Amino acid sequence: MRTVLFLAVGFLLLAAFLLLARLFSADYPSAKYAATVAFIVCWLLISAFNLWVGVPKNGYTVADELPIFILIFAVPAAVAVILKWRLL
Repeated sequence: MRTVLFLAVGFLLLAAFLLLARLFSADYPSAKYAATVAFIVCWLLISAFNLWVGVPKNGYTVADELPIFILIFAVPAAVAVILKWRLL
């Protein structure tokens, strides 16, 4: 359940970054690129923090948590790159 919640938060954060990019794109032409990069960096830090908290708190090893970390990070990041590449 926690993984689904993190994925939902990732998509909401992506929507917020893309909304900001759209608002600033009139004055700053590369706002969409900057927003995509900023989202990926921010999401990487949030995902890594989740991994860092999850290992000692839940008693899992890094090897157990690593697939979850990759899923939590990669899905929203891939959607961000695809949206930037195809739609924006």
